[in-house]
Amino acid sequence: MATPDKIAAVEEMTGKFRDSSGAVLTEYRGLSVAQLSELRGSLAGNAQFRVVKNTLTKIAATEAGLGDELLPMLTGPSAIAFVNGDVAQAAKGLLDFAKANPHLVIKGGVLDGRPLTAKDVSKLADLEPRDVLLSKLAGAMKASMSNAAATFNALPTQMAQLAEALRAKAETEGGADAGNDAGNHAEAEN
Repeated sequence: MATPDKIAAVEEMTGKFRDSSGAVLTEYRGLSVAQLSELRGSLAGNAQFRVVKNTLTKIAATEAGLGDELLPMLTGPSAIAFVNGDVAQAAKGLLDFAKANPHLVIKGGVLDGRPLTAKDVSKLADLEPRDVLLSKLAGAMKASMSNAAATFNALPTQMAQLAEALRAKAETEGGADAGNDAGNHAEAEN
């Protein structure tokens, strides 16, 4: 029988699955309450870590359209990190904590509706923070724009240099032709 508390919990989790940029499922068996509090603190700002009941999570994941991705991972004691910040930073925080506390096992997760394996979460953790990646992208765009501007600015200068070279060549050829014409004209008079 569904109680109002369980219905509210399912609705809340369904909303978190829909609103979060990602979710990472873990197994926390063997971690103390103090360790779980430490993990929550280390994820603050990037993710919200919650211990969940598998039956309610299965219902919420199915209602959010993520049942196929998440149901196979919902075995044993489960906890979910709902990512609301930088996904790479949240994954890094979870993996760093798991290295120090081997009882935390990363099962996998979802990112923008796509399933993630534990290896995928590890790869995400290797990414640089979002602001660094955006800075690099902006720098690359600025450099390519600067190169384009330099190329466009060089075109008129090169055209002017080409025109000057053609004019100088025409003058020297014109002067030589004028000298030849004068010499030919003098021969004709004799």
